[in-house]
Amino acid sequence: MELMVPVKDGEVWAQDFGGEGMPLVLLHPGVADSRVWDGIVPRLAEGRRVIRYDARGYGRSPAPTAPFSLVEDLSAVLDHFDVARAFLAGSSMGGTTAIGLALGDPARVAGLALLVPGITGNPDFVMAEFTAEVGRLAEAGDMDGIVTLVRRTSAAAGAGDDPAAALIRAVIPAWFAVHPHQVPDPPAFGRLGELDVPCVLALGERDDPEVIRCNEQMAARIPDCRLVRLRDSDHFPTLRAPDAVVDIVLEAYEAAR
Repeated sequence: MELMVPVKDGEVWAQDFGGEGMPLVLLHPGVADSRVWDGIVPRLAEGRRVIRYDARGYGRSPAPTAPFSLVEDLSAVLDHFDVARAFLAGSSMGGTTAIGLALGDPARVAGLALLVPGITGNPDFVMAEFTAEVGRLAEAGDMDGIVTLVRRTSAAAGAGDDPAAALIRAVIPAWFAVHPHQVPDPPAFGRLGELDVPCVLALGERDDPEVIRCNEQMAARIPDCRLVRLRDSDHFPTLRAPDAVVDIVLEAYEAAR
């Protein structure tokens, strides 16, 4: 079932695959919309209730017109589907959101599968050079240059007609539409030790070195977190290592039931 879900001062596109048991909610990265899950969602949804959605401005969700929080939007989606408690699988930006909800409303989160996750509040994880270069290219109107930059930093494992390229190009407008309205969620890096749910964190060994360092630090701070290193993956693990991602998510999901 596909539908538009109301959130504060807006709406987001969402899809509920039905199924039974504890819901598994998929949260996409900032470098792609929810289509990044397309290759593995049929397996994840076998006998399970899977929900995914596009964050504001991404994919089939309208751009925001008022201040909003990613964590608050996740809560609104769960409320709409009458989900009191769910297992969250979040990639990059989606991992940031999943952690934010797990810390802010722990009763709603049964477990976490964090794929190359981001985090708020880590002073060593600012990606200053990348952000400055995106700004320079945007001022020059060089969208091709931004795609090339993101492919170099986040999609290094791709080659030839890399499907990641189309996903990256599609979300660039969202970055600029969302930026004026997105309210940063509270710092979470210093609170990772408070997480008290089954958790697995997968990093890509061909990801940006700054992301890899941050992911290692996060896994060390989260109690009993299992760290998985995906040797041939960059910032797109669902594209580079789909079988491993399915195994990682479902193993953690089963542990949280």
